[in-house]
Amino acid sequence: MSETAAPLVAIESDVLVVGAGPAGMAAAASAQQAGSQVILVDDNPGIGGQIWRGAGRHAPSAEARRWVARVHSSDIRVIPGARVISQPRAGTLVAESDDTVYEFRFRKLILATGARERFLPFPGWTLPGVVGAGGLQALVKSGAPIGRARVVIAGTGPLLLAVGAYLKSRGARVLLIAEQAPSSKLLSFWLWLARNHPWKAAQGVALSRHFGARYLAGCWVEKATGDEKLSAVTLRRGGKVWQEACDYLACGFNLVPNIELAVLLGCDVRAGVVAVDEFQETSVPGIYCAGEPTGIGGLELSLAEGQIAGLAAAGLHDSARPLIQGRRKLAEFAAALGRTFALRDELRKLPDRETFVCRCEDVSLGQLLRHDSWRSAKLHTRCGMGPCQGRICGPAVDFLFGWQLESVRPPLMPARVETLALQSELIDVPDLVGRPEQRRTPSA
Repeated sequence: MSETAAPLVAIESDVLVVGAGPAGMAAAASAQQAGSQVILVDDNPGIGGQIWRGAGRHAPSAEARRWVARVHSSDIRVIPGARVISQPRAGTLVAESDDTVYEFRFRKLILATGARERFLPFPGWTLPGVVGAGGLQALVKSGAPIGRARVVIAGTGPLLLAVGAYLKSRGARVLLIAEQAPSSKLLSFWLWLARNHPWKAAQGVALSRHFGARYLAGCWVEKATGDEKLSAVTLRRGGKVWQEACDYLACGFNLVPNIELAVLLGCDVRAGVVAVDEFQETSVPGIYCAGEPTGIGGLELSLAEGQIAGLAAAGLHDSARPLIQGRRKLAEFAAALGRTFALRDELRKLPDRETFVCRCEDVSLGQLLRHDSWRSAKLHTRCGMGPCQGRICGPAVDFLFGWQLESVRPPLMPARVETLALQSELIDVPDLVGRPEQRRTPSA
């Protein structure tokens, strides 16, 4: 290694929180308020996660401003732009940023790693101009121009409507939203909301009125077409099939919990989510989990779980108990959400044999049909072994074939060779209490 290699920084804390979205912010603030020394680390350049992206500069709501203020007004140490890649030993995580390698030592750990969009393959889904719904929103929030662009939004879930309203507010011509869930399920869900969560139903109505474009239930994209980039999408609704000319197709089939770190740490996973007890503790003592990794449930549930996890990690279980009843009611909303926006069987028939399922390694559906497990497909086609490490194709093959995640190996994310080499030279300083960090630049 050269003299300019990234320094290795060892940091100890009472509570380490991985993920600075709503759940992570709530967990960090609650643990710190209870007197714990807290480190909050995230791979984004600032706090807020995907839902409150850019909240450190301009919070999108009063709720976001309140939690940003709690984090910034406390002694929480926030480390942005750091990607956790491995666990060299119990009680330690290694992460890297652009210029630093971190060795995080902790007594308690809270995983608030959020979720990502689920993408399903269909002919043309790899064309330039076909992007994730939340991904396009994030690009526009970061400054990408969208004015007057023709956008079709497709997939499933409440995110589609929110993305449509935002893109329209930035000047996009949102042509329609294609929601694959049938209108009967949507109506039942809205009536259930009106009875049990009237404020949420009112929010949905207000957003729909503000949006003003076509919202087609029971509708989905069958293929995307174009020469070198997207020019049109083919849509199906019942027996009707037609084409819509567009510049962007923003699609997403709900969310997938980011459970890879939890799996690496040995936490039990059931039905695709991290299993936790009433205090958000996982099967591994001292490791807690909050937010979307425990199940897709929305902002309010993430905040409740984050607070419970933060208080419990700080040893204040009695203070956490009053929040548990409220969490149960919010979990009912999460269950109703899952039932309403469950993916229809017709979506499994969208890709043809030539359609790439693994975009990183150019593995087609036809190649995968020769195998009976993800392990076999990996060994023979490298499906899931590219830069995304199965984060895109993994949920797709789960939906198409029922192939489950079998194991997670470090590094969790693509990492520099020097970072991997540094893991064998980790600093061994047993008494870091009172000394929040030590630095060392490795020798040549």
